[in-house]
Amino acid sequence: MKFKALVIDIDGTITHMDRKLSLEAAAKLRSLDIPVVIATGNVLCYAKAAAKLVGVCCNIIAENGGVIVDGFDKVPIISNVIHECEEAYEFLSGTFDLEKLDSVHRKTEIVLRNNFDVEEARQLLGSRFPGVEIIDTHFAIHIKSRKINKGTGLLKMAELMGLKTSDFVAIGDSVNDLEMLEEAGFAIAVGNADDFLKDVADYVSKATYGDGTAEAIDYLLSRSLI
Repeated sequence: MKFKALVIDIDGTITHMDRKLSLEAAAKLRSLDIPVVIATGNVLCYAKAAAKLVGVCCNIIAENGGVIVDGFDKVPIISNVIHECEEAYEFLSGTFDLEKLDSVHRKTEIVLRNNFDVEEARQLLGSRFPGVEIIDTHFAIHIKSRKINKGTGLLKMAELMGLKTSDFVAIGDSVNDLEMLEEAGFAIAVGNADDFLKDVADYVSKATYGDGTAEAIDYLLSRSLI
């Protein structure tokens, strides 16, 4: 079958290890004849800028599914879940010296510098905040609602685009891409991806980071999957 759209993470997937954009991956994505959706844990303004630079603007899933927009000038859909995340943050602040990142722009989650014991923080939250989870994307620590993720974001984006999630190819590298890859019709993990992500992937690139995405797109084209 041919897939009708592609959804892809940014950091670690279309970038190099140092987070610089892979020009080869960007060129491959820009050349596709199907819509490309950016799905990221980053804030919407960052995601929009990245999508513009890559040349695939502007269907975006930001903040791990918490913020969704299907067009540059559209009003974003924002999940109302920040309150429980803020409560969890305040609770953890009693034990850890936490440093927020880009908090001015965050609408649905709290993002922290990775300078504290994440596993201890998870244990402290325990059953006190059952609706909140802490994830480590290797670039930052996210305190987020369990109700939303890139998979739920893909469900909504597919609806907005008049597609089914099974119409999508998904490409990612980290824990916050798991639900997105599980939801998509075809899942790809780049070579630097976490092992559990490779376990659910239909294809794992030999190359890593942005080079892995370029390889994956060549694979999809060679087999007429897109």
